[in-house]
Amino acid sequence: MSVQEATQEHEVRWVYSFGAGQADGSAELKNLLGGKGANLAEMSLLGLPVPPGFTITTEVCTAFYDNDRQYPDGLKDQVSAALKRIGEQVGHGLGDEKDPLLVSVRSGARASMPGMMDTVLNLGLNDSTVKGLAALSNDERFAYDSYRRFIQMYSDVVLEVDHESFEEILETFKENQGYDRDTDLTANDWKVIIESYKEVVENAIGRPFPQNVDEQLWGAISAVFNSWRNQRAETYRRLHNIPESWGTAVNVQAMVFGNMGETSATGVAFTRDPSTGAKQFYGEYLINAQGEDVVAGIRTPQALTKQARIDGGSDRPSMEETMPGVFGQLVDVYKKLEAHYRDMQDIEFTVQQGKLWMLQTRSGKRTAKAALKIAVDMVNEGLISKEEALKRLDPAALDQLLHPSLDPSADREVIARGLPASPGAASGEVVFSADEAETLAKDGKNVILVRNETSPEDIHGMHAAQAILTARGGMTSHAAVVARGMGRPCVSGAGSVRIDYKEGKFSCGGVVVKAGEIITIDGTSGEVIMGEVPTLKPELSGDFSNVMMWADEVRQMKVRTNAETPADVQVAKDFGAEGIGLCRTEHMFFDANRIIAVREMILSDTLKGRKAALDKLLPFQREDFKEIFRIMGDLPVTIRLLDPPLHEFLPHTDEEIAEIAKASGLDAKSLRRRTAQLTEVNPMLGHRGCRLGITYPEIYEMQVRAILEAAADVGKETGVTPLPEIMIPLVSVKEELQMLRERVTAVAGQVEGETGKPIEYLVGTMIELPRAALQAGEIAHHAEFFSFGTNDLTQTTYGISRDDSAPFISDYMEKKVVEQDPFVSLDQDGVGELVQIGVQRGRKTRAQLKLGICGEHGGDPESIAFCQKLGLDYVSCSPYRVPIARLAAAQAALG
Repeated sequence: MSVQEATQEHEVRWVYSFGAGQADGSAELKNLLGGKGANLAEMSLLGLPVPPGFTITTEVCTAFYDNDRQYPDGLKDQVSAALKRIGEQVGHGLGDEKDPLLVSVRSGARASMPGMMDTVLNLGLNDSTVKGLAALSNDERFAYDSYRRFIQMYSDVVLEVDHESFEEILETFKENQGYDRDTDLTANDWKVIIESYKEVVENAIGRPFPQNVDEQLWGAISAVFNSWRNQRAETYRRLHNIPESWGTAVNVQAMVFGNMGETSATGVAFTRDPSTGAKQFYGEYLINAQGEDVVAGIRTPQALTKQARIDGGSDRPSMEETMPGVFGQLVDVYKKLEAHYRDMQDIEFTVQQGKLWMLQTRSGKRTAKAALKIAVDMVNEGLISKEEALKRLDPAALDQLLHPSLDPSADREVIARGLPASPGAASGEVVFSADEAETLAKDGKNVILVRNETSPEDIHGMHAAQAILTARGGMTSHAAVVARGMGRPCVSGAGSVRIDYKEGKFSCGGVVVKAGEIITIDGTSGEVIMGEVPTLKPELSGDFSNVMMWADEVRQMKVRTNAETPADVQVAKDFGAEGIGLCRTEHMFFDANRIIAVREMILSDTLKGRKAALDKLLPFQREDFKEIFRIMGDLPVTIRLLDPPLHEFLPHTDEEIAEIAKASGLDAKSLRRRTAQLTEVNPMLGHRGCRLGITYPEIYEMQVRAILEAAADVGKETGVTPLPEIMIPLVSVKEELQMLRERVTAVAGQVEGETGKPIEYLVGTMIELPRAALQAGEIAHHAEFFSFGTNDLTQTTYGISRDDSAPFISDYMEKKVVEQDPFVSLDQDGVGELVQIGVQRGRKTRAQLKLGICGEHGGDPESIAFCQKLGLDYVSCSPYRVPIARLAAAQAALG
């Protein structure tokens, strides 16, 4: 569709104004206006002090990209009209030399993406209007400080001139003049700096810094729309599953100034503590500063409240103490906003010469611990219902709560302290760049990213790192906000840390730490520790228990676990698993005490030899299952009989062959020949699963005997009847399952005869091949349950090896061939359709057929929602994802 057609079809306004107690939009238009624009409109309607402005809609972003980065007809006229309206409201005009209007240009997608896209402040300044601003404000220093900020930001964002060039000029000038802080510079100093800045720009782009304010405005608007597809924004969207099709809005707003002297300030606040969830006003501010000084961590800010200052051990006065009147207004505003939105708010504000202005409100990003506490507290306060609390929580974020913290009794050499910006703890090798972090993490190394401050360009390294340490910045800096969102431990504002990027080292308090050395970050205490510190299992709070209880009340699907070791089984049960959905018996065979017997069994070319080896394995298997049954009690335990290709067990070295020769009495030469015979070209599609059971039925007979004898023994021992579910893997034709089920039944009869008691058990199969899904109606004649093995079903549907797909799947995602990795989140259109066919045809044959999923998708919230739609009885996932699945299943039930 052309831009003209789009314009005619919609007959829309592309621009929505707000401010002065009025607004064209509201919070309900979030998809059209983006989160920031919708909330600016809403705050205006609430009567809060919002500088006037306008929002260019997300539909313009879509049209911009659909039409080769051209704007739709009518947009420029609408922008001009909206600018005129701002000028009338504030009494200034864009480009007016005596009475200049300055504006900010900011992004605003419907999902919060802090720092991922571009912003320009103080737009409208040039060599002429800066003089007008100086006269208007009666503060020449403020005017030229604002102009140098604009040149630096506009050049970086729009003209793509390296911002470090400007930092270097400023730092060198301060050093030469003996200045410590930016606020030490005079108006004349800033004039010298500005001329140096303009020289840098002209050398970089081959033309002078733009003086035409209209050119400045459209350059900034285009830069924001272009930033929707910059690398950091695309990375963030990929990590947070934000569709590119949503686009971003652009917000143009009259500037208010926090850098107009000691009665001016800027700050960021949260209506509750975003780290702990405590119901206390929380935030930071800076006197005589602009917003980017706080968010970018350029200066370390001060606490908003007196109590926070005391708790932080700071002697720098809080806003409550320096500006009590404005602080009181801010408290009233935050209470009004939280009550209106019924959620914890993240707000940005500016104080210009004693007057409070609100620049933004949004639902604040928070740690998983804080999210739980806020949800539970708001239910108890009557602000929201239990169901709303459940829907509001991010299941994947619970992962933050389920991992170890530092052992408090362990020795620790604390080398630095900073702000506890994001809780949790991690150890790793020190790296100083995001690229290095990503490279080493791909090699399987744990790394800690150490920076003076992070910027949005560092997001890929922050994601790759185990934790982040910054020398500058506060609790609301980029590093802190992004780390909390990712669940990465972070210590920010560690002022004693001095980083030397060129030498690849940092120093603090006389200690020098080089790249590659191990440190530990404790994001809960703010400590930086030399070396690796042991960790402890987390203790989950009462809030966690409450949320899990609410989730269990509403969810319809059961949640089981994939586990086979007693330790994992116990962890899963402690996390609320209602059974085992997949116990992989092959994992039990790799123990050093068993592998020789396993290889002896596989390499034997006679039934007698195989049975002799299996007799050695039977007691081991029986004890394995007894331990699991003791832990799980009367909960169902689905045990998959031996599945993997034989090559995984084959000996590879002369030493391993010699060990088998000694154990079996066979000669090494014969064993080598037998190994060669068993080697397959494509083992994942070869002699494995039920094919092994049909060729060598004695293997499955031993396993079934071990399972049923263990069940009988534990039932007698505990008085609780275990419920084993025997799963035949890799079935593709009904005859395979029919034949093997008969073997299971025969062995069960033998065990029951030996024990004198009937044994409860079910027999079913894993649906992991496309043919099995299509033939589910026939296969269901011989199965009491189906478990969809979506790992292999995805491999065989796509014809892709999961182990080899990572390099090109990332390319596919980058190039929009697929939106998500199909091994992470279920491909609902292709693989999902096969699952749906399997469900429908299986239940048509056997109405009470028990259905579950046991691939990695069983712990993915989107895949769980799909399973709910299909009517599955349970999902099964790894132990630490059980709480995630419980919450996701509740959300799926709530729709």
